[in-house]
Amino acid sequence: MLTLASKLKRDDGLRGSRTPAAASDSTRRVSVRDKLLVKEVAELEANLPCTCKVHFPDPNKLHCFQLTVTPDEGYYQGGKFQFETEVPDAYNMVPPKVKCLTRIWHPNITETGEICLSLLREHSIDGTGWAPTRTLKDVVWGLNSLFTDLLNFDDPLNIEAAEHHLRDKEDFRSKVDDYIKRYAR
Repeated sequence: MLTLASKLKRDDGLRGSRTPAAASDSTRRVSVRDKLLVKEVAELEANLPCTCKVHFPDPNKLHCFQLTVTPDEGYYQGGKFQFETEVPDAYNMVPPKVKCLTRIWHPNITETGEICLSLLREHSIDGTGWAPTRTLKDVVWGLNSLFTDLLNFDDPLNIEAAEHHLRDKEDFRSKVDDYIKRYAR
C-alpha cells in the first residue's frame, strides 16, 4: 500500500509541472479512485471483522483484491469463502464488482458466484443500494453479514436453495455442510 501512496504523491508532483490539458479525463478519474482507495483500504484494514481477511495480489493495484470470509456461527461456520472484488474506474459513483469464487449452497449467492446484496446494486428500489457515501468497509461488512444477519430466504437469488430450506431445514444444513467439505476448506 505504501508503494501506491508514494506513486500517487510522485504523480501529483509530475502533474503539477504539466499543463492541466495534458492529463486526460480518464487519468484523473483513475487517480481519484486510487486516492480514495488508499484512504479506504487503510480504514478497512483497521476495522476488519474478525471473520474476514483481505489479500491484495498486487499491492500496487488496490482496485483488485480478494476477501476471505470464515464464518464463526450459523449454517456456514467452518467454511472458508473467497470473494474477488474489482473496483471500477468510476468508483465511488458506482459500486465495486464482487464475485464469490467458492462454490456455495446459499439463497443469496448462486453456485456460479453472483451475489444478491443490495448495497452492490447501482440502483435499488428499497433505497439501500450503492451511494457515493458508501465505502469498501461497507462492502466487506455486508458480505460478512450474508452468512449471519443478512442471510435472506425471503428474497433469494438462488431460489432452489431458498426452497430447499423451506422444505427441509435439516437436509438444507446437510447440503451446506457437504458444500463446505467439498469446496470451502
